[in-house]
Amino acid sequence: MLADDPAVSIAAIAAEAGVDRRTVYRRFATREALLDAVYAARLDALERVVAEARLREAPVTVALHRYMEGVIAVNRAWPVELTRMRAEESIRARRNVLITEVDDFLRRAADEGLLRPGLPDGWAGGLLRQVMHLASHGLPALTPAQAADTAVDTFLRGLGAH
Repeated sequence: MLADDPAVSIAAIAAEAGVDRRTVYRRFATREALLDAVYAARLDALERVVAEARLREAPVTVALHRYMEGVIAVNRAWPVELTRMRAEESIRARRNVLITEVDDFLRRAADEGLLRPGLPDGWAGGLLRQVMHLASHGLPALTPAQAADTAVDTFLRGLGAH
C-alpha cells in the first residue's frame, strides 16, 4: 500500500492488515517508525540475497543469476519508493555496503571476461539495477527465477541478434 500511495493512512494500512489502527500504533509509535521498519526489512532481505548469491566465491554466471533472482523477489515483496533509501543516512550506509559488494562482483565479472572491458565507471552497475527493476515489475507473469533468466541473458548478451 505504501508503494502505491506513500501518503496512505495508518488506518487504511491497519484495515488492509485486518487489525485496528491502535494495534499498528502499539507496534509502531509513529508513521516514521513504520517506514523505518519497512526499509529495514527490505534491507535485511537484500543483505540475505547478497550473502546467498555468494558474489565473491560462486562462478560469476551462477552468482549473477542467484543475485538477480533474489533481488527480483525482494523488489516484488517490498515495492517501496527508494528515494528515502538514498536520502536517509542510516539507510543509505547499509545500501552503500551492498552497492560496493555488487560493484566488486561486477569488476570480477569483467576481469573474468563476462563483461566488456572499458565501460564507463558505474555503467554496468547502473544497467544491472535498471534491468532488475524492469524484470521485477515489467514481467509480472514470470516467476522470479524465470524473470532472472531473461534479465541475466539481457544483461550479458544485450538485445542484439549476434
